[in-house]
Amino acid sequence: MKALRSTPAVASIATVMAVASLGVIGASGPPPRTAAAPAPTAATAPAACAAKPTVVLVHGAWAGTSSWNGVTERLQREGYVVRAFANPLRGVTGDAADLAAFLKTIDGPIVLVGHSYGGSVITNAAANNPAVKQLVYVDAAAPAIGETTAQLSGATSALGAQPAALYDQVLYPGAPSGDAELYLKQPVFLQSFGQDLPKPVATTLWAGQRPATMRAFTTPSKAAAWQTIPSWYVIGTADKIITPESQQAMARRANAKVLQVPGGSHLTLVSHPAPVTEQILAAAHAVCPPS
Repeated sequence: MKALRSTPAVASIATVMAVASLGVIGASGPPPRTAAAPAPTAATAPAACAAKPTVVLVHGAWAGTSSWNGVTERLQREGYVVRAFANPLRGVTGDAADLAAFLKTIDGPIVLVGHSYGGSVITNAAANNPAVKQLVYVDAAAPAIGETTAQLSGATSALGAQPAALYDQVLYPGAPSGDAELYLKQPVFLQSFGQDLPKPVATTLWAGQRPATMRAFTTPSKAAAWQTIPSWYVIGTADKIITPESQQAMARRANAKVLQVPGGSHLTLVSHPAPVTEQILAAAHAVCPPS
């Protein structure tokens, strides 16, 4: 795909990422826990529940609903109703509104899971929705009010490179001035996005990626649902897109329970679906303990 000329707004992504650091969100304090939380004991478990929560999975940029297939299959075997939401990837405010409307169609409690940019979307969509009982972030951004996804990638993120080296840009009909759809270039996808996957698998995923608009990364968050909803984190220790240091800082301020996946890339949901699923199950068991 031929790349279009970089717009000033796209260039701002690299500028923001290059200067953003953990100082934005505070990286001091002890490191987060590195294991999934144990199942509730008889003394701490919630009262008996009528039904298991529905698990809603939200993909991020340059991925799609199929990226959750390995996780979905295991959750379904465990008896959970699973819905994989097709994230529009057009901007946090609009995407969160779409997800919030989708969540209203689900009866009963919800465990809401977001990958990558999808973390920003669930952070906004879950606000003021009492049905969302747990949030799970998978190699994801968890912004505070006013923060952008770009700011949270971390000072050493691969996305801090020049836009021309990162993206094939496509001007789409009706785009706001300066906006464009961004496709990751193949070398970036293979070396920094899903580098722990077999090359043929990563190449297939690159071919089928869904683009995100530049606005998806530069729109400030309007909510921070993790301030009031219990949160969980899965962090791939080799993530080059949202750095582990940035994720740890976000997990710390959200008081999240953390599971680190050694060697995991930004696509741990594909390369390591088992531990990702275990962390989601831990969150689900906090809502409705297994009998």
